[in-house]
Amino acid sequence: MIAAQPTRAFTLIEILVVLGIITILGGLMMPAFKMVRAQSQNSACLSNLRQTFTLWQSYQTMNKGTMPMCEFLPVVTPQGVEGGLPNLLANFIPVESPTWFCPADVDADSLSTGTSYTYLPGLLRYTPQVQFQVAQVLIELPAGTTEGHRQQVRLNAEAKLVSAIFAGDTKALFPLLMDSEDRHPGTREPRNGVYLDGAARAIIIEQNTTAD
Repeated sequence: MIAAQPTRAFTLIEILVVLGIITILGGLMMPAFKMVRAQSQNSACLSNLRQTFTLWQSYQTMNKGTMPMCEFLPVVTPQGVEGGLPNLLANFIPVESPTWFCPADVDADSLSTGTSYTYLPGLLRYTPQVQFQVAQVLIELPAGTTEGHRQQVRLNAEAKLVSAIFAGDTKALFPLLMDSEDRHPGTREPRNGVYLDGAARAIIIEQNTTAD
């Protein structure tokens, strides 16, 4: 008969040491996991913007080169979400398509509008220089013009004037569509945008400095 050898169990100190090592390793790996996820979300956001730009171009082509003109963000009303680029391009892509949402967007107020992105032409239309010229166009309309026709004339005039602003933007400072908030830490300006040439990239605001 051979006597069985006693099994050696872990001591309390050894268990604590192992747990400590696991905790340290977890702490070291967590930032790496977060960085990988952030990079993935950033890539998906840029892809969304490029896809939306392609649809934006399709709209422009079908409307004789006229830039889509609408509110810079959809409006949430008791009847639902109204206006904005998602509704304007609904014939090209469903309003509820995930393409309209930045993967890093977790803001309930932002998501309630139906998109994570701001349409900059819809914001530039309200600048004084644009509205002054639009007012001149509307004044020249004949008496009895219906409100529907006036609204269409307004939108067409705004589209042409804002298109001129983008055409003169030789430094590509104005994105067509951009994250409505900073959602991509790690860049100088953690906000993505897509430009008139179809390039999607982080928006970097150039700061002018003067020499002393």
